Amino acid sequence: MIPSSPRLDSLLTGIARPFTRPGSHSAIDKQPRQGALQVTALGIAGDEQGDLRVHGGVEKAIHHYPREHYAAWAAELGEHPLLAQPGAFGENFSSTGWTEADVCLGDRIRVGTALLEISQGRMPCWKLNERFDVAQMALRVQQSGRTGWYYRVVEEGEVQAGDSLQLVERPHGLWSVARLSAVLFDKCLEPELLQECLALPLVPNWRRTLEKRLAQRQVEDWSSRLQGRSDT
Repeated sequence: MIPSSPRLDSLLTGIARPFTRPGSHSAIDKQPRQGALQVTALGIAGDEQGDLRVHGGVEKAIHHYPREHYAAWAAELGEHPLLAQPGAFGENFSSTGWTEADVCLGDRIRVGTALLEISQGRMPCWKLNERFDVAQMALRVQQSGRTGWYYRVVEEGEVQAGDSLQLVERPHGLWSVARLSAVLFDKCLEPELLQECLALPLVPNWRRTLEKRLAQRQVEDWSSRLQGRSDT
């Protein structure tokens, strides 16, 4: 089923600043921007990433997080100050109407004059724990499936808050972001399902992870990503 076309309620960018641990930097504190902004292959003009080893780049040019998830988090966490406005999860796009169950890997979406393609779901990291001051927040985001997703930029252009998000192509309609992420995060070891996933146009790190899982018949250790290390 083709989802309706929501509007981009908020367009957000952030500047990389020192984070909570010595030597760490982050641009997770995204703030709303007004007016049209240029979108290039590396993302939105004025947006930065604190650690280019694991954030940003062409496969993670833009992060989209559904606004409706905020109510679920407020029910779990209480009236957390970060949940008062978009940007709590470091997202660039905030909208209501699409969740991970409504969009699929490879979906091409026209926003303003830019054409974007969903490249992967988000793999949350330890910085969410410290941003929210909630133990195991990254793990909770992962287990909930409320991760959001990333876009690569197919055609550069301009976007602004209020633009509609229009699905123009869906090559992998059986593979919602929610379904694909569940294979990864639910620690699936079923060979046929892993082979089916590997037939999809996965980003390199997802492909390596699932190939290794298929070959070794064991699930990878996520503790470094979810909990961090003192030297991260």
